[in-house]
Amino acid sequence: MSEVSLAPGRRLSEIRQQLGMSQRKAAELSGLTHSAISTIEQDKVSPAVSTLQKLLRVYGLSLSEFFAEEHKSDEPRIVINAADLIEIGSRGVSMRMVHNGTPNHTVAMLLETYQPGSTTGDKIKHQGEEVGTLLEGEIILTVNGQSYPLRAGQSYAINTANPHSFSNISTRICRIVSAHTPNTF
Repeated sequence: MSEVSLAPGRRLSEIRQQLGMSQRKAAELSGLTHSAISTIEQDKVSPAVSTLQKLLRVYGLSLSEFFAEEHKSDEPRIVINAADLIEIGSRGVSMRMVHNGTPNHTVAMLLETYQPGSTTGDKIKHQGEEVGTLLEGEIILTVNGQSYPLRAGQSYAINTANPHSFSNISTRICRIVSAHTPNTF
């Protein structure tokens, strides 16, 4: 198992320090509290996807760059096994990224699982487009403050520059397969 998946907080701390940034400055730039950053960096809590995205934006990294960094390869893989998918989710939301070890691809794909009551957190926002299909369960997709309840078999297509979030308010697991551009999420 990689160092990234074992201690994302410690990795965030190293990145911040390499940039010569204090926790207070990172808090100011990200809109998070100093206490929240300290707790995350000590790996006492696993940040929501939206929280992690706020920090990484300050550090000049995307979610996929942060989690894929240790998985770089000289030779891109053709077949990617389930055990090699890169987990970028947290707090009841599993987002497993299909990655072949090279940054030279134009689309990224995620296999997402939302536990009952889970959410991506605050609104997520990044340049690009995303399409997905619900394979199982139900989810509430919120885009620009408008909620869209989706059921298994339904799909969505969104401009990800618009603030959006996913919430599973049902009592069943929800599974989604999604793809987005650019490949940095």
